Amino acid sequence: MILLQEEFILILKIAIMLIVAYLIGAIPSGVIIGKLFFHTDIRQIGSGNIGTTNTYRVLGPVAGTVVMTMDILKGTIAALQPTLLFHLDNRYTLLIGLAAILGHTFSIYIGFKGGKAVATSAGILLAYNWQFFLIASAIMLTLVYITSMVSVASMTSFPIVTLIAIFYYRDPLLSVVALVLTIFIFYRHRSNIARIKNGTESLVHFGLAWRRQQAKK
Repeated sequence: MILLQEEFILILKIAIMLIVAYLIGAIPSGVIIGKLFFHTDIRQIGSGNIGTTNTYRVLGPVAGTVVMTMDILKGTIAALQPTLLFHLDNRYTLLIGLAAILGHTFSIYIGFKGGKAVATSAGILLAYNWQFFLIASAIMLTLVYITSMVSVASMTSFPIVTLIAIFYYRDPLLSVVALVLTIFIFYRHRSNIARIKNGTESLVHFGLAWRRQQAKK
């Protein structure tokens, strides 16, 4: 009976944390920053995406950086619930963090639409393994600098991070979650893939590819 009660309490805790994680992840950072400081609905400009890249292009680097930081922290705060609130095993961090990703991509606050979950996924990794977060961030930033395309950098860095998780960290749970997120990231970047094929994908205003483009003008 005691074991059943403990299991019920654990399930209840997990259910509550999943809901809270979803609601945290669903906070539309780009929409909030755009409307609050720029009187602009980021969904109506540029690509219409509420994430870092569109915010950076439309509202500038400061706004883009703030949105990126907020989106990372959403994932981190949501994923830290199990260890900070209930002292549960670290493996629950990834499980709860996935709910934040669902919140970010299908936000209840803006009609179940949202971003592409790259920054929020990074935030979950930060909560789970901060050293690996630094490695993944370095890979992502390097690829952004080389390609000047956040979409390409995202779709390249996620498989690399997954391979590192599988063959270096040898963490089965992290490997599975990373693989699932890689597939999800590619799915969320369907429109970007089409633009890349057509040669119409926008460049961010820094990096090697952007410099080459400017030199040709």
